[in-house]
Amino acid sequence: MNVFVRGLQVGRVGELRIGDTTVRSAILKHPVDGRVALGPLGLEGDEQADPSVHGGQNQAVYAYPFEHYPFWQTVRAQAKVAAWDAPLAPGALGENLTLAGLPESQVWIGDLLRFPDCELAVSEPRFPCFKFNAAMGFNQAAKLMTQNAWCGFYLAVRVPGPLQAGQHFELIPGPREVGIQELFRSRMSRAKV
Repeated sequence: MNVFVRGLQVGRVGELRIGDTTVRSAILKHPVDGRVALGPLGLEGDEQADPSVHGGQNQAVYAYPFEHYPFWQTVRAQAKVAAWDAPLAPGALGENLTLAGLPESQVWIGDLLRFPDCELAVSEPRFPCFKFNAAMGFNQAAKLMTQNAWCGFYLAVRVPGPLQAGQHFELIPGPREVGIQELFRSRMSRAKV
């Protein structure tokens, strides 16, 4: 399995415009070059605006599969919020790690991602909120994420250490009792997006 970090991103809390309102958010992530320190609460330089729903030890890092990026690029163009040939930069979905080769269908709660200098454990799916629609530029983004169960997943830090884009990692299977997409669909079926 060829799995690696295609992009590593962090974001600071800032203002995000949603219609006529402005909210505080750190969903807009920016690429980081070189090695970045990874501690128990996430990557150095990354922030969360609302720690009641993002961040903490179980949500220290958010990972998203790069394989879904062409879909998001297409639907953004169809919604007329981006040009057809305008590629989305890694981090556009609010993720810290843009991963290649590891879609949600192959990820289970408790799986480990072992990097050369650190180790992360899959803790839970990401559940979209109204800020995701704003970040993507159209009001149906969260609904599309829910329909496809292309949610990405949160990671807890098991072994802190430096991390950087381009690094390969090993997926170490956990107990394989609850899949990311299974848990995401179960919880989203009880909620309205």
